[in-house]
Amino acid sequence: MRKSQIPARIMESSITLSLRRGGSKKYDHRKAGPTLSSNSFASPLRSLRLCGGFLFALLLAACATVKPPPAAVCPACAVCPQCPAPTATPVPPPAKPMQPARWSDLPGWGEDDLTAAWPAFLHSCRALASKPQWLLWRAACEEAKGRASNDSAALRRFFESRFEPYLLTNPDATTSGMVTGYYEPLLRGSRTRNATFSQAVLGVPPDLLTIELSDVFPDLKNMRLRGRLQGNKVIPYYPRADIVARERDHADRVLLWVDDAVELFFLQIQGSGRVKLPDGRMVRVAYADQNGHPYQSVGRVLIERGELKPEQASMQGIQAWARANPDKLDELLNTNPSYVFFRELPAKANDNEGPPGALGVPLSAERSIAVDPRHVPLGAPVFLSTTQPNSTKPLRRLMLAQDTGGAIRGVVRADFFWGFGPDAGSQAGRMKQQGQMWVLLPPGAAPK
Repeated sequence: MRKSQIPARIMESSITLSLRRGGSKKYDHRKAGPTLSSNSFASPLRSLRLCGGFLFALLLAACATVKPPPAAVCPACAVCPQCPAPTATPVPPPAKPMQPARWSDLPGWGEDDLTAAWPAFLHSCRALASKPQWLLWRAACEEAKGRASNDSAALRRFFESRFEPYLLTNPDATTSGMVTGYYEPLLRGSRTRNATFSQAVLGVPPDLLTIELSDVFPDLKNMRLRGRLQGNKVIPYYPRADIVARERDHADRVLLWVDDAVELFFLQIQGSGRVKLPDGRMVRVAYADQNGHPYQSVGRVLIERGELKPEQASMQGIQAWARANPDKLDELLNTNPSYVFFRELPAKANDNEGPPGALGVPLSAERSIAVDPRHVPLGAPVFLSTTQPNSTKPLRRLMLAQDTGGAIRGVVRADFFWGFGPDAGSQAGRMKQQGQMWVLLPPGAAPK
């Protein structure tokens, strides 16, 4: 009999048996179906033999497919002990920008000739008379009007009786900061453009918006937003590169034409200057507004590019590099997106008087400084302890906070006004010193 001729019931019983041998559920003969009969095969013996052989083969197959014993179960991993939560290192709060001090803390206070600072102080009083804080300054300023200006010792007693010194302190509690210098430069220029005078000194363009944020948010004192309208949105104003490229759009804003792009660039950094015309007349220009972009140091760019060493990145060093690399000049200047617009000042009888600062009074050579008005009140006396440009020789004197600058940011930060002319420019260009500052305030004027 061929395997295909085995009755289905017998096959079912045989397979069930093999499954039992292979580990299936318990076999029940009562459910296996009918038993074999003689009528099922021609010869009972033959059928038994055949069936026995077939069952034997099935049993062998069942034995060959026995499942292996289950693998031993890995013991559970030991539970890691709970690590303690990391403790955050407490961050100390920023130091107060003004720390009470004593007069004896001011190095060189007793040696300074205060008569040289007295005119600058009177200028500050004149400006403060129209400010909201005038009530705090009034008593000291009114007393100052009747004092003789030629007695340094008497002036020192005046300040010590009317003011309290406060040490300016950085947020990290350090008390040293950067002191740079600036001056009033002299340029050569013309009222008309020609081959020699081709660099435009621009006035404020009509599409420049200046928004005083303190008008909307009183807490944002001395903060301004500058931009231009595009549809009904205020967007940033053009950076320097775009302003220079769009010169024709500002043709009606040109105040003067000067002969040197580098000198014009430094005029923008200084904020004011004088322009000598071909007929010998002198025109004074002063800061009017700025495009709203932050100042980027071209000296730092030259250092990063390997064009200058750090000790060479003074005003004089940058000027020398510019004259040696005229083909690279425009690209270098445009790395600074800031651009300053000017206004022409009326002629003055006293040419020795400095340009007006942010306080609105003339700056005094070697007695006026630019500060960050967010930390130092404009008009306040400030005792400065630093060193002469490129020197360790002490420079300690009473100054007046009468100006600001785009690059003057931070509590202990000052820009020292050296005055007008080449000598002042030489000093200013080399000055990059460290120093300490004490602001002098009337009682009750210090922030709480």
